[in-house]
Amino acid sequence: MPDPVRYEQVGAAAVVTIDRPERRNAVDGPTAEALHAAYQRFEADDEARIMVLTGAGGVAFCAGADLKAVETYASRLSLAEGPMGFTRLTPSKPTIAAIEGYCLAGGLELALWCDLRIATHASSFGCPERRWGVPLIDGGTQRLPRIVGLGRALDLILSGRIIDADEASAIGLLTEVVPAGGALERALTWAEGLASFPQETMLADRRAAIEGVGLPLAEGLLLEAEAGPTVFADAVAGAARFAGGEGRGGAGAGV
Repeated sequence: MPDPVRYEQVGAAAVVTIDRPERRNAVDGPTAEALHAAYQRFEADDEARIMVLTGAGGVAFCAGADLKAVETYASRLSLAEGPMGFTRLTPSKPTIAAIEGYCLAGGLELALWCDLRIATHASSFGCPERRWGVPLIDGGTQRLPRIVGLGRALDLILSGRIIDADEASAIGLLTEVVPAGGALERALTWAEGLASFPQETMLADRRAAIEGVGLPLAEGLLLEAEAGPTVFADAVAGAARFAGGEGRGGAGAGV
């Protein structure tokens, strides 16, 4: 049986591909285990600065949990890493979803797990599991409100309606919308751009934003300040490069 998840190093990116196009890349128990293994490999790989998550076949990013194999999830519901593989974990490095086609139910939760979401115009998004009484248990109830706001999140969570890429972009769900076939290429361009920046300060800023989003402002500011002494040397070096003319006028913006 072929591996349901592929892991490839492309430049600075680890490209993790759900490879079950015959099931619209729906995730069963073995696929979830393979996703968790890919995540662990990414975290351990110092050469992989960005993870790009995508689906094979061009029809679906991921249509969610494979409801025809739901029994394979029984042992995963309480796992610390999450039923879909890694959705209850927070990666230490940036992640990007490259979305072509259906991004639904648990598939949407996988996309929400990522920092950035690049999708094609024909992609669609939603929580159709509402119709079958299947709960969101891979972070969707927590991440969607943080990304689009509580009111818009409740619209999608309660109604189960499907939205297109234009509406998803309008409500802030998507980082960028690209032509058909272009999501992975654009995500890799983003990855190379992010990888070109000084990493310590970028990762510190990312960590402060993610961990501070639910904190009172005063606590969030303290969290942000913690990174200052750690990355000060990088800041001094960067300031010297700027003084020397590097990066002015938008040059070297990365993406």
